[in-house]
Amino acid sequence: MKNFFAKFMFAALLTATFSLTSCQEEFEELPDNNDGKSIEATSATATLIKGTSSKDGSYDNIVDGASCFAIQFPYNVTVNGLDITIDSVADLKLIEEILDEIDSDDYNLQIIYPIKITLSNYTEITINSREELVAQAKECIEGGEDDDIECIDFVYPIDLFSFNTNLEITNTTTVESDRQMRLFFAGLGANDIVGIDFPITLEKYDGTKVDVNNNAELAVVLENAKDMCDEDDDNDYNDDDFTKERLDAFLVDCPMILQEIFRDSQEQTEQYLEFIVDFKENGTVITKDNDGNYIEGAWSTNIGVNSKRVELKLEFETLVDFNLEWFVYELNNDKIKLFANGGSDRIILKKYCELSGNNPNDNLSDILGECKWEFTVPSSSSIGVYNVKFLENGTVKFVDENGSVFTIDTFTTWALEGNIIIFYNANQELIAEKWKIRSYTETQMYVDIYNEDEVMYQNVLQRNCEDGAACSDADINEALLGQCKFKITNLDGTFFEELYIDFSNNNIHAYDANNTIADEGNWSLQSGTLQFNSLSMTLANYIGEWNVIECGTDTFKLERGEEIIVLTKACD
Repeated sequence: MKNFFAKFMFAALLTATFSLTSCQEEFEELPDNNDGKSIEATSATATLIKGTSSKDGSYDNIVDGASCFAIQFPYNVTVNGLDITIDSVADLKLIEEILDEIDSDDYNLQIIYPIKITLSNYTEITINSREELVAQAKECIEGGEDDDIECIDFVYPIDLFSFNTNLEITNTTTVESDRQMRLFFAGLGANDIVGIDFPITLEKYDGTKVDVNNNAELAVVLENAKDMCDEDDDNDYNDDDFTKERLDAFLVDCPMILQEIFRDSQEQTEQYLEFIVDFKENGTVITKDNDGNYIEGAWSTNIGVNSKRVELKLEFETLVDFNLEWFVYELNNDKIKLFANGGSDRIILKKYCELSGNNPNDNLSDILGECKWEFTVPSSSSIGVYNVKFLENGTVKFVDENGSVFTIDTFTTWALEGNIIIFYNANQELIAEKWKIRSYTETQMYVDIYNEDEVMYQNVLQRNCEDGAACSDADINEALLGQCKFKITNLDGTFFEELYIDFSNNNIHAYDANNTIADEGNWSLQSGTLQFNSLSMTLANYIGEWNVIECGTDTFKLERGEEIIVLTKACD
């Protein structure tokens, strides 16, 4: 009988509640009905609701460095001696803009006390000094591990009903804000039970709206929102929001120059000052120091599993100070600031778009083609004791210890793909061996020699520009005995007269601009040395031996003592 009466009274109370609200179609019943429609004050769902309606204190981290409370407006600060009154969130943006103009993190921001702060549960506390603020900040759980849920918000107003275990309505209220929602739950007793007038709407961090029709759906939506976004709960002072795509586009837009680096809170800027850092779209990153040394590494970005923040991973074999997974705490039009390990490690890079036309690989190609290269450890290479010559026309020549130039069928031509030298055989088939250049200067290269994807050797190649023929005798003969004439000039492109030489049949026929014979003679070739003979008129002073010091598809450079002349093919 008592049970029947209790149920009768409960039904009557519900009817009265519906009459009061006129809009709630379905109300939660008491827990002993086992229908899952009620919310107990101490339940997991109630905890999720309180977390979602908590006061977010991360928006002013740039001032107070704490995410579990916020300073109440208005208040005053000084930034590097400049007095600023903070009346709204917009004024916090002004502080960020001021700090963006400072090229380092060496700035002085001071709060003028006393101030009043609001905790996550909307408790208000007066703070009279920096020491009190620091002590309060130590109570915060940073890094997104606290109980507040910031990636989703309730859309108000929302109607709430509460009952006690005696089936009495203890409260009927309409909440208009997070503060009212949190305080409503804070005022509940341990045995109180709450009902929500569904449906209600929530809004995700990206503006997406979600309609919820019952408590089960509400619990799922709030639980999933915990790790949905970066809550900015970190003491990094100036944390800009951005996407992975925006960061990727920023990094590859222009080369950057290093302005500051700290590792383990120790400044290392001097040894890396004005380092050039160039991020490539293929995931490589190339650095250049003030001595012209190039070092290549790899970069990638991803969204952290726990942090839900964009991370930049740098990997170098030698630049260990850069090898970390970095977070970004500032990103504007021309500057990026990175940090790791709570701020003890940080880097500042600034765009240097003036360097965009200076492709390090173009420079590398020029360096490779100038001279022959000698292996420091001949036994740690696939071609033994031979030295290598990378010719401008893409051919590969080898030089033995006697200076003789020859070819090897498996290394006929070469090409540069990023920082990797690839080779083709005589049939123009790509071979398995490739040389990855880890770093280089104008005089040496550090290479990993691969067979397919396996490193077989590591070696250092030294550039040698002092000796010998740049081409084999066969190459020189083939070019000179062809159908084209060659224009003769000095190294700067000038000459005392415009002359074109026909070297066919080992003869020399020099023609002036009017195609009139200006001189005649003959020539011979041995071990990269050209001998000009029997010239008696315009070119009489050029009789003698000339060493071929460089050859390309269309040009030869010849040297005699301090004299250098250039023969450029002219086939018309």
